Amino acid sequence: MTVSRVMTGKRHVSEAMRERVNLAIAELNYSPNLNARSFSSAVRVGAIYSNPSSSNLGAFLMGAFRQSGESGCQFLIEPGRTEAEAVEGLHRLIESRIGGVILPPPLCDSEVLLDLALSSEVIPLAFATAIPRERVSAIIVDDYKGAYDMTRYLIGLGHRKIGFVQGDPKHSPSQRREQGFRAAMVGASLMIKDDWIAPGLFTYRSGLDAARQLLGGAERPTAIFASNDDMAAAITAIAHGMGLVIPDDLSVVGFDDAQVASTIWPELTTIRQPISDMASRAVALLSEQIREARTGNKPEVRHVREMLTLVKRASASSPAD
Repeated sequence: MTVSRVMTGKRHVSEAMRERVNLAIAELNYSPNLNARSFSSAVRVGAIYSNPSSSNLGAFLMGAFRQSGESGCQFLIEPGRTEAEAVEGLHRLIESRIGGVILPPPLCDSEVLLDLALSSEVIPLAFATAIPRERVSAIIVDDYKGAYDMTRYLIGLGHRKIGFVQGDPKHSPSQRREQGFRAAMVGASLMIKDDWIAPGLFTYRSGLDAARQLLGGAERPTAIFASNDDMAAAITAIAHGMGLVIPDDLSVVGFDDAQVASTIWPELTTIRQPISDMASRAVALLSEQIREARTGNKPEVRHVREMLTLVKRASASSPAD
């Protein structure tokens, strides 16, 4: 298997991405199959990433690397911070003769990328999309239910003043997570204050801005539900800086169970999304479909659902008042 660009030292790779790939390589004791590189018939699976600083990226790479070894395929990576950059990356992958490509959010919902892949006889797989399409295989989770369950958990602890940090509006899971939050609040006859809904972009920096909005008013919520763990970690940092004690003064919860969730203090209550297992399943599925296509058959489109789990840690408890 091959990790494109990073291991060959090519350009277009950020230092953050290079560090994450090298860490995953070291942890897996990974080495490329040099013999496989020489065969034009090798099965190649590509992936395009949009956020090299995401806490989920390391888990994604670990799962993808592990499964590419087990499936006997090569794994190639390209950057795609914007749709235009992702299109360029996909063209490079196509030139490298990939048979399939994994597209994580928000790229998984790009009709431009999906059409380009299909028209180039490359099998696309939408990774963690909230809008699965009939023509494209996908690895999906129920973001709505995950957010609903987390909000119900906070309500069950006694919280009535709950703030929410939205995800990147370009990501389809963001919409489903907010819908789940709102449904749980409405179902419990609780008011959703506009001032307690803060915009976010699934980044640590946007979490800092959201925390300042939610915690800077005359009245602040007793709990904040961030749409991912990176933003929840930022909220925790701002709260500490204000002298707030978590969870005594403020409960903070997130979504994903990324590595940061268990490295911050206190450890984060969150919804576990099995990113590493999902990435492994994506590589396995594409490998099977690529081999099926080579026999002249049309691979069956499959939508594989992964389960979410609420992980209770020390960052959430009953409100003081």
